Amino acid sequence: MISPQDCYTLSNGVKIPCIGFGTWKLLEDECVNAVKTAIECGYRHIDTATAYRNEKSVALGIRQSGIKREDIFITDKLWNSSKGYEETLKAFKKSLGFMNLEYLDLYLIHWPRSKKHFDDYVELNNSTWKAFETLYKDGYVRAIGVSNFEEHHLVPLMDSASIAPMVNQIELSPQFRQDDVVEFCRSNNILVEAYSPLTRANALESPLLASVANKHNCSPAQICLAWSLKNGYLPLPKSSHRDRIIQNTHIFNITLDDEDEQTLLGLTELGRIVADPDDPPF
Repeated sequence: MISPQDCYTLSNGVKIPCIGFGTWKLLEDECVNAVKTAIECGYRHIDTATAYRNEKSVALGIRQSGIKREDIFITDKLWNSSKGYEETLKAFKKSLGFMNLEYLDLYLIHWPRSKKHFDDYVELNNSTWKAFETLYKDGYVRAIGVSNFEEHHLVPLMDSASIAPMVNQIELSPQFRQDDVVEFCRSNNILVEAYSPLTRANALESPLLASVANKHNCSPAQICLAWSLKNGYLPLPKSSHRDRIIQNTHIFNITLDDEDEQTLLGLTELGRIVADPDDPPF
């Protein structure tokens, strides 16, 4: 990979740009302007979700960028308030209408239904996935996947599926590595996307990370993104600041060595920063 427009190839042959622009917490004009800036700086992959409440703003930023729709890879995510086959189809139609689009490039189940909240959580995950398969077969989405799914969520879903997930978007950074989930996804040809790849700044002040950044004459954030790419993940950094958006694309000449990897292992004690998929607060 040498630029944000280089691609991974999903299991169905669809090309997906190797770094995506995250939009969580970006709203209205700030979101529109950030998306336009990201595209101007080379991003061709934009990530949103129903729960972010910015689908309209993301779509407006893409339209105002002047780049053709077919040249932008758009990901959206289904929220937990929509569950099961029919509700999923209705939610998708609503999101597509908000964005004034004819199709999405990637649609994800944002969180698995958890045993804590639903006795029939396996059935709900599976029926939701059946709706995803319908959307895929009908040409409304080019690829389908999940987010925040661990192996024990993926196995029953895949056992009942006719189409396996192509992507799993999970919290992933040098401080929280999820090796078991990553290995399961790799063994099943599921691309791993890394959200919160910059640790929401938790680790950016770490002396360990600073030492690696100083060695490579770059920022701690750039090291986190280079780590994702080195390991074959697709990072989704977010920023509303132009200089940081630009900086986050200048990572392709950073080559981490074994010594760097050993140093970064020291960050794992910081652990998870997002909700546990089996114990979500929603």
